Amino acid sequence: MPKFTAYDGTELAYHLKGAGEPLICLSGGPVRAAAYYGTLGGLDAHHRLVLLDLRGTGGSAEPADPQTSRWDRQTDDIEALREHLGLDRVHLLAHSVSGNLATLYAARHPERVRSLTLIAPGARPGDDDAKPEQGGVIWHIDGFDPAPSRAVLAALEAPVLVLTAARDGGPRPVRAADLAPLFPYAGRSDGHHPWLDDPGGFVRSVRAFLAPDIREIETDGVRLAYRTWGAHGAPPVVLAHGRGTSGAVWSAVAERLAATRRVYAPDFGGHGLSDWPGDYGFHRFRNELSGFIRGLGLDSVDIVGHATGGLAALLLAAEEPELVDRLVVAEPTSPFPPARPRPPARRVDGTALDYDWEMIVRIDAELNDPDPAWGGRLAAIEARTLVIGGGPVDGHPGGPDGLARMAALVPDARLIGVDGGPAPHENSPDAFLAVLRAFGI
Repeated sequence: MPKFTAYDGTELAYHLKGAGEPLICLSGGPVRAAAYYGTLGGLDAHHRLVLLDLRGTGGSAEPADPQTSRWDRQTDDIEALREHLGLDRVHLLAHSVSGNLATLYAARHPERVRSLTLIAPGARPGDDDAKPEQGGVIWHIDGFDPAPSRAVLAALEAPVLVLTAARDGGPRPVRAADLAPLFPYAGRSDGHHPWLDDPGGFVRSVRAFLAPDIREIETDGVRLAYRTWGAHGAPPVVLAHGRGTSGAVWSAVAERLAATRRVYAPDFGGHGLSDWPGDYGFHRFRNELSGFIRGLGLDSVDIVGHATGGLAALLLAAEEPELVDRLVVAEPTSPFPPARPRPPARRVDGTALDYDWEMIVRIDAELNDPDPAWGGRLAAIEARTLVIGGGPVDGHPGGPDGLARMAALVPDARLIGVDGGPAPHENSPDAFLAVLRAFGI
């Protein structure tokens, strides 16, 4: 195991797991080695975890002078590790009591912090009587002056994620709620050991938070991750992906649209880096689109939707016409019952998925028995609408008149074909973009 020497001469150990951008991890307690983190629920597949054994734990030496275990000395240990790793700025993750340590480091060295992730941060032993109105447990530390650090943390430019504990247990995890208002990033509810209780949800949350190109918004209790391209103030366009993919699938199209547009590509719930709520259906996808647009404060947008995202966009345009200016749907999922029911979907055992399998099951069931009102609602669409087939428009799956039948229900909709099969935006991006531009997007 690699080691380094702290400023006072104490030899400290750390463990390296995984690959990618480094994430320094501080263990949750003064006598707990970092080994209990494991792989942090699989986060090591996306980040290089630097698991620090605090003084007197794991492979780190016990300091000869007990006074060197004070909090300010341990923040020096983090700074020494940063220098040892050759990093200019660090991503820092801390659990439970070490949330105090990470926060103090951020207060002392704000210019060295790229991000701060606090998991159920709590008080040190003996601070159970700390009261929120006194400033939260972080300020009840021997020899620590809270006043200047409050100001530093309030102005901290690095993003901070506080994963609060949903239950009151362990070393004061409810104190995370006291810390959250101190930072310019909303708290979030998870268990006290979320990488064990819900590893998939934990990894998605932290990945989305640490990714420089991902932003997040909450709608109807679901956290949606999204990507953006283009200049602020440019006319907005929202790209709605199909089932089993994510907003990332639009990257090639989005980068070129960004020359003249502000482009947004969210991950629907149950997909990519968004929450996987377990409850799925076109009503939810439609509501997520609505909540996303309204949550960003956009008055009216153009929407380009593919497959299930296309049907969700059609339903949104029918029910909330004020939100949609132009609408393009590529190979949209049919709102009509299939000629033959879809067979039960089968998942290959052991396969890692970037979407919730329960979503596949529920959407298949809904497609086999769609809401009979869907088709009739399309007549209420006011947006200029373009329906794109991935080839000859009379060859759409579900019948020779599948797309034509759908387009005929939308007032003044145009129907054209673009070679590219079921995903023309991926397989024929040049032709797809030419069609969008001709349509005014």
